[in-house]
Amino acid sequence: MTGTSTAVSRLRAAADGANRWVVLVVLCLSLLLVALDATVLHVAVPAVTEDLRPSAVGLLWIVDAYPLVCASLLILFGTLGDRIGRRRVLLFGYALFGIASALAATAGSPGVLIAARALLGVGGAMIMPATLSILRQVFPDRRERAMAVGIWTAVAAVGAAAGPVIGGFLVEHYWWGSVFLINIPLMALILPVGRWLLPESRGESDGPWDVLGALMAAAGVLGVVLGIKRIGGGEGLLNPATLVPLLVGAALLALFVRRQKRRTHPLIDIAMFSRPAFTTAVGCIVLAMLALVGLELIAVQYLQLVLDLSPLETGLRLLPLTFAAMAAGATGSCTLSRVGPRRMVAWGFVLTAASVLLLTLMGQHDRPALLTAGFVLLGFGLQSTLFGAYESMLSEVPAERAGGAAAIGETSYQLGAGMGIALLGSVMNAAYAPGLSRLHEEGVPAAAGSAASHSLGEAYQVAGRLGGPMGELLRNTARHAFVDGLHITLLVSAGLLLLGAVAALRLPRVMDCPPVKAACPDQPAAVPEQGTGPDPAGSSSRRRSAPPEAPGGRLPLPARREPAEATGSGRAAR
Repeated sequence: MTGTSTAVSRLRAAADGANRWVVLVVLCLSLLLVALDATVLHVAVPAVTEDLRPSAVGLLWIVDAYPLVCASLLILFGTLGDRIGRRRVLLFGYALFGIASALAATAGSPGVLIAARALLGVGGAMIMPATLSILRQVFPDRRERAMAVGIWTAVAAVGAAAGPVIGGFLVEHYWWGSVFLINIPLMALILPVGRWLLPESRGESDGPWDVLGALMAAAGVLGVVLGIKRIGGGEGLLNPATLVPLLVGAALLALFVRRQKRRTHPLIDIAMFSRPAFTTAVGCIVLAMLALVGLELIAVQYLQLVLDLSPLETGLRLLPLTFAAMAAGATGSCTLSRVGPRRMVAWGFVLTAASVLLLTLMGQHDRPALLTAGFVLLGFGLQSTLFGAYESMLSEVPAERAGGAAAIGETSYQLGAGMGIALLGSVMNAAYAPGLSRLHEEGVPAAAGSAASHSLGEAYQVAGRLGGPMGELLRNTARHAFVDGLHITLLVSAGLLLLGAVAALRLPRVMDCPPVKAACPDQPAAVPEQGTGPDPAGSSSRRRSAPPEAPGGRLPLPARREPAEATGSGRAAR
């Protein structure tokens, strides 16, 4: 027993000290699973439909239960972790995620699968903000934290992009339940490792936890995201099933903000939004995710329906985007220190807009070189934007508020994803439908043309039922209309991305790394640690002051690393 206790103590000591990079590996592995689960089911939908025979509404809830529940509970569990311990919430999330995965893999009815997906959403909401807030705690040094955030955002991109590839492989070789089964051994491994290695951390614990406020935030986000998703699914804005959740959700969020302003110990420090850098970073995350998810959805449809690629081939075609995102994350810390948050985020948006404009050259036939170049630029540009925005957002808040800030960042991530599907999907539908409006003049039945105008997939089904010359005419017309609509949608997306580049001009020009004394005036003057290696910033006298900008955009490192609670906000210069 003594040996075991000693081993655990050493592991935790290592996690609090030099081996914080091991902690990052654990956090990234858990994030990978959550991001993977958000997209891995997409290619398994046909197999689920054939096996469980869900209704149209049931199938919609099978797909949407996970992101809806996860998005609505991020603020609740992010702020709860600040109170009772982020490590504790994270470990509960691991356990629940594993149990829900087993339940989903063995589901024998649509209702059970929906419930399992909802439980996965609860587990994901426990895991996502906890990983980011613990990262904020164990990397008080802003330069090291920038590198950690780069790895973290790259892993999130890898998980989301790898989902269709892994899901396509598993569905082709096994059965649809295997897309959930892969979570169980990984969670069985990561739960004990996380219990040993991850340090516990808390934020401010004064005053009671606002349970009512947390529930208001959860219900408000759920209503807004549900309404946005229904718009993305083709429902009209004035449809009561769309309008009511949107209005109720917006009203609850407004009441939540008002309640937090009046409370002595709020869940979310609303004053964070008075800082231009924080608000701008959150807005940039929303815009970046809006572009990424909306474009990925349209790209998948183009690859499968226009180029006639299989789900696995489609996933492989998207891999250049993933590799480019990984490269941007790996080099993000260096880029951020050299050019600063403002230029990094703004030029990331500009590069993404350029890639989108390049993709407007796509047509009826496969052009692999063009697609690869476009996806590489898209992945690198968007990842650079997300990296700079997340790092700026985290550095704008004190460590004790890291859970709430992480929850806001992840909620904006989910809202951006939902808005991307809704907005770009609506633009796509509006641009696609008119291309089929004159089919009846060429002999195609009006009912067939009306049904085909809903989506390209439905047009192919109608064309198959018609058969003969009429079916071929409908199929070709729908394909041309889709490609024309795709070009219009890409142009709209490029405009939004350039708007994001303009908004990013409100971010700090330089990446400020103040010494500990500057960040926390009540602390005694910091003394450099011995034996820590050469000082990248120069002499110790240069460490004690933080000039606005050093040659080459490099700024001095803090004199020594303090515990996160003593480090303060590490706030960016404005």
